[in-house]
Amino acid sequence: MDFKIIDAHAHLWLTQDTEVNGQKIKTEEGGKSLFMGEIRQMVPPFIVDGKNTAEIFLSNMNYAQVSAAVITQEYIDGVQNTYLSEVEKKYPERFLCCGMFDVRQAGYTNHAKELIENGFKALKVPAQRFFLPEGRVYLTSDEMMDIFRTMEENNIILSIDLADGDTQVGEMEEIIAEYPNLRIAIGHFGMVTRPQWQEQIKLARNKNVMIESGGITWLFNDEFYPFTGAVWAIKEAASLVGMDKLMWGSDYPRTITAITYRMSYDFIVKSQLLTEEEKAQFLGMNAQGFYRFSELIELPYIKNMSE
Repeated sequence: MDFKIIDAHAHLWLTQDTEVNGQKIKTEEGGKSLFMGEIRQMVPPFIVDGKNTAEIFLSNMNYAQVSAAVITQEYIDGVQNTYLSEVEKKYPERFLCCGMFDVRQAGYTNHAKELIENGFKALKVPAQRFFLPEGRVYLTSDEMMDIFRTMEENNIILSIDLADGDTQVGEMEEIIAEYPNLRIAIGHFGMVTRPQWQEQIKLARNKNVMIESGGITWLFNDEFYPFTGAVWAIKEAASLVGMDKLMWGSDYPRTITAITYRMSYDFIVKSQLLTEEEKAQFLGMNAQGFYRFSELIELPYIKNMSE
């Protein structure tokens, strides 16, 4: 490959110990976690302590020749701001880390602004979790719009995952119209495989909006490798907004309980349905421009013992 690869959607944490809608998520042994009432394999079983660290991820990235990664967050992992701030300071050339505020906590507007003041260049909003038992938090509420205004003024990237289909698309259209210079990355490829996923993709017709594919191998897990349906979905999305609006993301580490990290992108490399230019755009070039990565590390190919 004569281009560098960037992962636009990955996760890191030291431990999971949180609740979502009253259901516990907590790290157990052998890579497992208690997850909303059942035991799930959260990370590969050889990560015996469940610590999903930057160093383990860097080892995977180096082997898979991934130059850089965007670290997002999710309520199911707990707020990881302290750890991720340390990670970006330690490995600034490899990671762009998103801070995350919690709309379930009082004063979350001030918390969002503190994260910006503390140096985070991107904030994550897991908007699919905004449907709380006590009521829905709207993205267009006064509090949220105040946060988006501050983000636009400070050139902070919004990384956001939306609920299935077009549930929150209308709210996003209002945000984009009000803050046209806010850079936005919409995750999980619009929740592809769910009805009306294309409506999320169409948001990228706006100049500062991009789509990243974090979790696409999870969403096409029933089909499994080489995820031909996922490639066709990428082509459909490109027909709607252009390939220059799409970015690869792995959703590491959850997705590599089923496949290896390299497999989470090499189905793109090996596909006959995409041109070499489209592969280069999707796997790195688009993300490099959007996230403004400057000096990307070049990584050699390491042969496997089985080769």
